[in-house]
Amino acid sequence: MHLRLSLFSTFFLASAFCSGQEAEINAVLKVGPEAANHAEAARAIAMLSQAPAEQVPGILLAMNRANDLAANYLRSAVDAIVDRTLSAKGQLPLSDVRAFLLNTGNHPKARRLAYEILERVAPVEAAQLLPGFANDPSVELRYEAVGLLIQAADTQRDAQENKAALEGYQTALNAARDQKQIEKIAGELRTLGATVDLPRHFGFLTHWRVIGPFDNTHLAGFEAEYPPEKEMVETAEYEGKSGKVRWLEVATGDDYGKLDLNPPLGELKEVTGYAATRFESPIEGPAELRLGCKNGWKVWFNGAFLFGRDEYHRGARIDQYRLPVTLKKGANTLLLKLCQNADVKDWTREWEFQLRVCDATGTAILATDRPPTPASESKPKSKSKSPSTKK
Repeated sequence: MHLRLSLFSTFFLASAFCSGQEAEINAVLKVGPEAANHAEAARAIAMLSQAPAEQVPGILLAMNRANDLAANYLRSAVDAIVDRTLSAKGQLPLSDVRAFLLNTGNHPKARRLAYEILERVAPVEAAQLLPGFANDPSVELRYEAVGLLIQAADTQRDAQENKAALEGYQTALNAARDQKQIEKIAGELRTLGATVDLPRHFGFLTHWRVIGPFDNTHLAGFEAEYPPEKEMVETAEYEGKSGKVRWLEVATGDDYGKLDLNPPLGELKEVTGYAATRFESPIEGPAELRLGCKNGWKVWFNGAFLFGRDEYHRGARIDQYRLPVTLKKGANTLLLKLCQNADVKDWTREWEFQLRVCDATGTAILATDRPPTPASESKPKSKSKSPSTKK
């Protein structure tokens, strides 16, 4: 089915280009940060907004290749076309929009926009499709579907149908990715007497070795290549920012796997730390590392650099970054670099991350030797005293 839908989508895009929209779409796709190509994109969007309704699927498909800024531009064009068409009592290509929506290979935000079009024009059909998105790879489509599961479980709870409510909340928990929904579901399950091990449920890694602090003065530490990036020797001792540093064992019982580096390494600023662990995979094949972090970070998997972001305190959330990997059956290694900047506001003191291993749908992949989750009320503690000195 997905192959057929992909062929349909290719046809849609070719149709849009043949109708004279290629230049406008390409102009929008070139938009970048700091006003790069914004004037050209604005002119292109003004023209795209006047396109006929049959161009909507092609513009949606162009969102697959768009950065966030370009996707917002393209969305505005789609909204304008839909508004103008419906105001004139015209027809939208709903079968094409539906096909785009149901192809899970398309961009999540574009699929969400396709759903909103369907919901606006054919609300009964949209309502019928909604429950099927509970386990969709797009978190943009999951949210409302999970909301339906929660509502159903709430009704069973209010009717004192506790067994059914427990099953309903568990189903909702399996599907949920939004933190507020997860907190609501976990609270209900615990009220009903269920034991909820959220770190295990979502596959958060809870046991790590950390080392630091190394220097990050003037943010130079992000690019600096400190010893943990060159070798992984558990007994090694290195020169850090203010003295000798060595690997320390830490663990976290936080519901969402957050590991705070401040307790073991010191509540410092303009510093860099590393966290490492081994993951014994039960399978060989594709997987995702899903990271949440509000500090500057880099990730290595099995010795290969994956990705990094030299940004600070932009907020963190569950599944904030998705990094595709190929697991080896047996031992796999993970190394994270975590940088703290010079900002001294209270809310910038946080120096933490969360990371889980799962498949493309967000289902946890658990290590074969996964240790028990530490008690949730305890904060991460080091087994040996940090050599760093707090400010």
